[in-house]
Amino acid sequence: MRSDVVKKGAERAPHRSLLYSLGLTPEEIQRPFIGVVNSFTEIVPGHIHLRSISEAVKMGVREMGGMPFEFNTIAVCDGIAMNHPGMRYSLPSRELIADSVEIMAQAHMLDGLVFVPNCDKIVPGMLLASVRLNLPSIFISGGPMLCGELKGEELDLSTVFTAVGRWAKGELDEEELSEIELAACPGCGSCAGMFTANTMNCLTEALGMALLGNGTVPAVSAHRLRLAKEAGRKIMDIFSSDLRPRDIITRDAIYNAFALDMALGGSTNSVLHLLALAHEAGIDFPLSLINEVSERTPHICKLSPAGPYRIQHLDLAGGISAVMKEISTLLKLEARTVYGKSMGEIIDRAKIKDREVICSINEPYSPKGGIAILFGNLAPEGAVVKRGAVASSMFHHVGPARVFNGEEQAVEVIMGKHINPGEVVVIRYEGPKGGPGMREMLTPTSLLSGMGLEGKVALITDGRFSGATRGAAIGHVCPEAADRGPIAALQDGDIIEIDIPKLKLEVKLEDKEIKRRLSAIPPFEVKEVEGYLKRYAQRVTSAQKGAILI
Repeated sequence: MRSDVVKKGAERAPHRSLLYSLGLTPEEIQRPFIGVVNSFTEIVPGHIHLRSISEAVKMGVREMGGMPFEFNTIAVCDGIAMNHPGMRYSLPSRELIADSVEIMAQAHMLDGLVFVPNCDKIVPGMLLASVRLNLPSIFISGGPMLCGELKGEELDLSTVFTAVGRWAKGELDEEELSEIELAACPGCGSCAGMFTANTMNCLTEALGMALLGNGTVPAVSAHRLRLAKEAGRKIMDIFSSDLRPRDIITRDAIYNAFALDMALGGSTNSVLHLLALAHEAGIDFPLSLINEVSERTPHICKLSPAGPYRIQHLDLAGGISAVMKEISTLLKLEARTVYGKSMGEIIDRAKIKDREVICSINEPYSPKGGIAILFGNLAPEGAVVKRGAVASSMFHHVGPARVFNGEEQAVEVIMGKHINPGEVVVIRYEGPKGGPGMREMLTPTSLLSGMGLEGKVALITDGRFSGATRGAAIGHVCPEAADRGPIAALQDGDIIEIDIPKLKLEVKLEDKEIKRRLSAIPPFEVKEVEGYLKRYAQRVTSAQKGAILI
């Protein structure tokens, strides 16, 4: 055991003395040391209940002869951090989470790890840590929030963001807005739609790193606690068989995760996180390959914000294993899992219980996946769109640019009702370096939706979007403005063409005119930030590479 380094031999008497001070018995010190990585925090709804999840995990570890040690990571709630300077810290927190797990596991020579994440950057941060450390590992999330209800209508967090736009338009008064905000999020768990947190928890099943149900069993369900206890038991089997994350997270596993993402129409943030994971695991998975997966994988689930169903409905319909079984002919079924079996074996018994929630592969919502990568002279290195949440009328759109150097400028103009149908809102200098931190643009997209402009206005940014975003919202434009990408050359009135079926994003300008404009732009200077963000801006790479640090 790795932990023998800190507990075997006469020279380790001081180390054992410290372990005894924790109340451990001599017998417990001889057991495998299993880290339980808990991201509990009292300010994040998706994490407020994780103490009970970790307690169930530790119970399972002890039952199977392991010695659990719980420690914490940070966690940012993207909803609370949205539309103010705090959002700059969301994506950068992913790297801190991975680093903190590495430090704890290596400093104390742990033998295995159970990861307990739930929300947006915590899941990918822990996934990065798992492949970096390559210790026997398993994931058990906190589970999704139930949807809210008001006057017979089901609600979730995206409903509230859209309601602000309706209020700005005059469709709602403050009392009605207050009723919605009080009802939309009824309790603990990751927000109820197929937003980033739930997308990543579902994809962790597809990666083979979690038990079935990890992505969909509700946070408040007793089944979630049973699943956590089983994860604690299972880590001891994984340890005994010396099954490592890099045995599981292979190119085939990344492929399966993207295929599931396309079938679900998940968050565009998954592109960032899966590319970062591939890089951490030493896997070559180019951005262009994502389109190949998308072109052959049908979109068979319409979950909020793209449709009426929430994660609890997907769970009742059979969960992720049922979705994967439906698209099984498109998957790499020999990929390994924490069960010690292949992906094909573990989804074989899955059953689809509701064809309204999980469509047939032969009668999908769309024959192509929910996410697409666009290329063109405005995005030579790619841009990402959640096409499953775009109105068909906006699949091809040509319109004049309205250019803003930052989210705040755009929101002020949108709230002032100064955006016209047909226009293309461009928000730049919000990329990984330019932001810094690549903020999410849920507020402007939700305002446009609530003001009745969702099917009439497009939005393009070198920043990114919340999984709750819907509409013709194109993000991750690369190179970003801070790297003197073509988006930095745009001016009000430039004609932009969006052609999602042809995977194109173009501005009607000659290359020489783009170059002339870029040459006249002064060198980019990082915004006035200090501390971690300043260091992050100096080291972060492009979204095309997953916004990893170098």
